[in-house]
Amino acid sequence: MANTDVRRAAGTADRDVIVRLAFGSMAAQTLRAAVRLRVVELMGDTPRRAADVAIAAGAEPQPMTRLLRALAGLGLLREHAPDAFSVTPAGALLDPGHPDSLTSFVGMFTEPAIVRAWEHLDDSVRTGDIAFDTVFGTDFFSHLAQHPTLSAQFNAAMSQAVSETAAALPYAFDFGRFTSVTDVGGGEGTLLAGVLSAHAGLTGVVFDTEQGLAEVPKTMARHGLNGRCSLIAGDFFRSVPEGSDLYLMKSVLHDWTDDQAVTILSHCRRVLPPGGLVLIVEPVLPEVVDTGTDADVTDGGVTYLSDLNMLVNVGGRERTRKDFEEVCHRAGLTLTSVTPLTDAAPFSLIEAAAR
Repeated sequence: MANTDVRRAAGTADRDVIVRLAFGSMAAQTLRAAVRLRVVELMGDTPRRAADVAIAAGAEPQPMTRLLRALAGLGLLREHAPDAFSVTPAGALLDPGHPDSLTSFVGMFTEPAIVRAWEHLDDSVRTGDIAFDTVFGTDFFSHLAQHPTLSAQFNAAMSQAVSETAAALPYAFDFGRFTSVTDVGGGEGTLLAGVLSAHAGLTGVVFDTEQGLAEVPKTMARHGLNGRCSLIAGDFFRSVPEGSDLYLMKSVLHDWTDDQAVTILSHCRRVLPPGGLVLIVEPVLPEVVDTGTDADVTDGGVTYLSDLNMLVNVGGRERTRKDFEEVCHRAGLTLTSVTPLTDAAPFSLIEAAAR
């Protein structure tokens, strides 16, 4: 179909797509307001009137009604009768007390420090420069180090983001053939805790910065794993600790350029024993975007937005299988398999061995 034919064919449904996307940032800020006002937490498990929620939140009744109706329009609440609302299963994830809560995740990805760089996406596309560095005068991770509250929020958000993967990964990979796993850039330890809890014969190491390791003791204590997990502070651009036969990385490489990813992988290769393996857990982009495939429909384009988020905020990227093969090869590794992690889409398990 010629370009002019596409333009003539545009109708109401096509306009609706553009309008919905243009309102996307408003929807995100609606979530942020709901979290900050503790709306879902205050509503509880039974229908409540907007005025009662407003009183509990210290807010005005009429604006609260409008917020609750917007949340209902987004599918997070249900309005049973005028001004009477209840929480949907999706909306329940905005309750910090929910076991699968995403409140910290929402807070972080609607945080002004994240959003401001996105205002300069066009500049990043034009120049390839990291917008965050230009806006704030420093890189993202240095900014976190200078703002402890924001850093704690980031760690909490990453913990919530990894919980689904931590539940699926231990049963999607043969950890039983290894004796020790080092989680490189493992943050507060949720992923490694999931693996160790499911495999009693394994010991583990969380390797991260001092700041990144701050919450690991609490995580391991909560799972009864303090005796099976060590903490090592360091910089994966300088080295990776020896002693494990499996090196695990989730959502690490996508934060960095190809050259930086090669450096991290090279340090893993240097300490990899015979028969050892590097296991990378990240999305793997298809060579061609195909919205007709189940993966792309399920993902809803989020992985491609994540790719742009890497561009504007940290300078990294999401990668295709070919991209992963290239960075692994440059690091002295051979990519041996890519397996979709079906219970934690859109992530895949990327296995790399010494070559």
